[in-house]
Amino acid sequence: MSVTSRYRQAWEGFWSEAPEEQGAVFWDSDPMATVGVHLALFEPYLAHPGLPVVDVGCGNGTQTRFLADRYRHVLGVDLSAAALDHARRADPAGRAGYRLLDAAETAQVTALHAELGDANVYMRGVLHQCEPEDRQPLVDALATLVGERGRAFLVELSQAARPLLLGLAEGADGPPAKLASVLRHGIAPGEVPDDAVPGLLRTAGLTVLASGRLPLVTTEHGPDGTRIELPSKWQVAGRAG
Repeated sequence: MSVTSRYRQAWEGFWSEAPEEQGAVFWDSDPMATVGVHLALFEPYLAHPGLPVVDVGCGNGTQTRFLADRYRHVLGVDLSAAALDHARRADPAGRAGYRLLDAAETAQVTALHAELGDANVYMRGVLHQCEPEDRQPLVDALATLVGERGRAFLVELSQAARPLLLGLAEGADGPPAKLASVLRHGIAPGEVPDDAVPGLLRTAGLTVLASGRLPLVTTEHGPDGTRIELPSKWQVAGRAG
């Protein structure tokens, strides 16, 4: 299967209108506060750190470029051609590669694994923003990409994030501008139950090797001027044994 056309169109519309500068998008945080923190959790479980690294749902490539400064072969993949245009413009030196990929399309993912071999995979905040019927195919795609030797790191908003986002969206002054842009395109974050991700991983044939909680830093501020941080859960997964 492939992702729903509504989901694809929503992201294409969002990234077509998104500003170029880093930090202009709700989740486009400084990579030292995002993937930099995540790598400290992920790297101890990399059985083969020399494998290619695939950033699934790379968006405008902010986190992908950080990964490319640390690993030799990094590929950012995304459903949105407009997002990849942002990523390539922000990376004129070509530190990373960028590829259009429907990660719910089995044939595309299988072909990428055949090209790269086993990979280590990073995915931040993708499942909670996509259609429920696309979640298992996306996690199955991670399992295909990691193969027998790779590892996957996923971080998703926890259930506790949704009421916080709703409170911001329904505030007296309306949602903060960066969140409003997301909502205007019909992208509704924070809808994956906390216990769903481990189940999706098990169904895909992956074992959870480590997990925990941490705040997911955004680029937006609340009415009191403090930076918005959303509760999230992370998982490291790979083949058993």
